[in-house]
Amino acid sequence: MPTIQDVASHASVSVSTVSNVLNGRSDRMRPETLARVEAAIAALNFRPSKLAQQLKTGQTPLIGLLVPSMTNPMYGYIAREIEHFAQELYGYRLMLGSTYRDRDKESAFFDDLLAQGVRKVIVISSLSDERHLEQAVERGLTIVSYDRGATPGKPSRVSHVMPDNYEAARLATAHLIEQGHRRLAFVTVAGMTMSRSAKIDGFHAAAEAAGLRDNAEVLDGGALDEYGDGVIAEVGRATALRIAAFANRPTGIVALNDLMALGLMAGLREAGLNVPQDVSVVGIDGLFLSALSNPGLTTVQLPVREMARAMVERVMQPPDGGDKIDQCFAASQLLKRQSVAPPPSGTNRAAQAKTRTTST
Repeated sequence: MPTIQDVASHASVSVSTVSNVLNGRSDRMRPETLARVEAAIAALNFRPSKLAQQLKTGQTPLIGLLVPSMTNPMYGYIAREIEHFAQELYGYRLMLGSTYRDRDKESAFFDDLLAQGVRKVIVISSLSDERHLEQAVERGLTIVSYDRGATPGKPSRVSHVMPDNYEAARLATAHLIEQGHRRLAFVTVAGMTMSRSAKIDGFHAAAEAAGLRDNAEVLDGGALDEYGDGVIAEVGRATALRIAAFANRPTGIVALNDLMALGLMAGLREAGLNVPQDVSVVGIDGLFLSALSNPGLTTVQLPVREMARAMVERVMQPPDGGDKIDQCFAASQLLKRQSVAPPPSGTNRAAQAKTRTTST
């Protein structure tokens, strides 16, 4: 295996010159010298030692990515885009772990990453309490938190990148209302993260703007098990079986995310109901799976690629000790597919009569 000394000898330069090329410090180097070093690296098929880099700098060219659950395809989607930009823009790769939105597990991962020389971490969590992230920054980590903003009124040294969850849910709900739905539901899981709270607020805002606040309910599908976000589809299926038994069930449902929506459609079908003839369903994410379902799932497309690039660029910035500014991305678009249609005949008139009665 060739060494850096072999490259220097082949290019007739010093070892420090080769080191400067490898570490991106070639801006003051003569073009012909840079060309000789690059040619020598290619001819010898030289690959720098990661261990040597860590011993020299105390860091490894890795970004830690902590997700709630690797079994949720949305996090695989995000991880793929983050890895792409980390590799293409900076030559970094990912070290991935599942935390199940557990503060202690996240803190334990910070210990492990520090021990491995990893100093840059992206955390997908949206827990309401981020004090352990601030503590990790004090220990030398650069941290980007995805899917939530900074705690209002508190300075933060953690960067935050997020979709506009409020607007995504408002857009999904407004689409159901435009189709004539007057009995609405937002289906979520137990536990209130900042992103879930924002989606619920957007759902209520759209309903209230249409005079339907009294006809809009939030349905809690219950707590997740030890597999966390990965079982949201099953929670959606179980919740749909409950909804099917309601005497006055909603005709339009906004799901917490696409995985929940797919579970809801499976449960409604199992209960003998048709989507969208009996109940319409809208998701939030834009997963590729949403286009493969039957019927195709109407969903709000989140700008995953743009957010992934922003997270990578932010985590690669040197820590400056100052407060960070939140970066919020608007939902890309509403992807209209076959899971939404006007409500069953007769349900509009009954709901409208109830709305008029309660408003007089």
